[in-house]
Amino acid sequence: MVDSGRRERAEPEAVGPSGRRSRVTRNRAERVRRRRRFTGKIVLAVVAVVVLVGVFVGAKLWHTVFGAGDDYTGNGKRDIVIQIKDGDSTTMVGETLQHEQVVKTVRAFVNAAHGNSKISSIQPGFYRMRTEIPAADAVARLADPENRVGRLVIPEGRQLDDTTDMKTNKVNPGIFSLISRATCVTLDGNQHCVAVEELRAAATNSTPAALAVPPWAVEPFTELGKDHRRIEGLIAPGTFNVDPAASAETILSTLISAGAVEYMKSGLVDTAQTMGLSPYDILVVASLVEQESRSQDFAKVAQVIYNRLHAHHTLEFDSTVNYPLDRREVATTDADRAQKTPWNTYVSQGLPATAICSPGVDALHAAEHPEPGDWLYFVTIDAQGTTLFTKDYQQHLANIELAKRNGVLDSAR
Repeated sequence: MVDSGRRERAEPEAVGPSGRRSRVTRNRAERVRRRRRFTGKIVLAVVAVVVLVGVFVGAKLWHTVFGAGDDYTGNGKRDIVIQIKDGDSTTMVGETLQHEQVVKTVRAFVNAAHGNSKISSIQPGFYRMRTEIPAADAVARLADPENRVGRLVIPEGRQLDDTTDMKTNKVNPGIFSLISRATCVTLDGNQHCVAVEELRAAATNSTPAALAVPPWAVEPFTELGKDHRRIEGLIAPGTFNVDPAASAETILSTLISAGAVEYMKSGLVDTAQTMGLSPYDILVVASLVEQESRSQDFAKVAQVIYNRLHAHHTLEFDSTVNYPLDRREVATTDADRAQKTPWNTYVSQGLPATAICSPGVDALHAAEHPEPGDWLYFVTIDAQGTTLFTKDYQQHLANIELAKRNGVLDSAR
């Protein structure tokens, strides 16, 4: 009984060294548990902050891109011009419109444009819009070709100034006139255009750097002094988007820069080096080819030019006489041919001072790759454009007589 009762009695707690170790262990475990609880709270707090920041940033981004879903009403406030860039998606167009305060939200525009093939295939360029209009109205305006502005088309063979056909008295608009027309836009009932006079003044007075004249054209550009024709030929033919709000100088520099890029595609600089000419010389030859012949004869006419230059023969092209006179006709008078100008190839040997038009790709290719031959003369003999080439001057005179009989030519080249 005594023993059983003794066994049921609680054992006394150890107070020796082993007891102290036990308390130390328990204390350490407790501290670890406290640290873990504290660390867990910190992690939770950080996660919460990250989530809140993510929600905030996401909300801001969503609002920036898609807005709150609301839209403008009414007829808008004022007319403006906006630019659609190459590769812009519908959402990117909406962002541009929202930034310019045309539409209130991107989402409203995207929703209004959904399923509209004209918007999904919209061309890069400049468009007349109106601020603070419903998204559906913005879509309708962009889809209307009448609101496309600043579209410039420069045909091959066009020169800077207007020219007059002496047979019909028809005026052919030059590049300056074409640019001016392309910049015309009516905003809030008032028409705004960059005037021809502004363009001519910029071509006359601006520095080569301001006009983005390529290095290979700076010398001839400078030699012509304060003559606006010093940029002739540097603007390539083609279709361009012109900012109606830009200055005359900016428009010209943009077009000249684009022209240099276009001309470089053919390897102009390397070809010129191979031929022992300057790139500008080849451009001038190409302009003569463009004005003096039809495409099927481009390469032959280019060879005639080079043959005559190598023989130190004056080129004697009527196109170079007519160029500073701003007119076009097949033949010229003795008085015309006697006028000494920087372009008249009857009175001066070599090439004219500048190109006499903006040559096209085919004419430039012909100037770079002339057709081999010994021809020195050529003349068009009929209304169909048949052109005869020869090295013999007497044969050339006979060909001229044939052209006269066919009513194509009044006087000899």
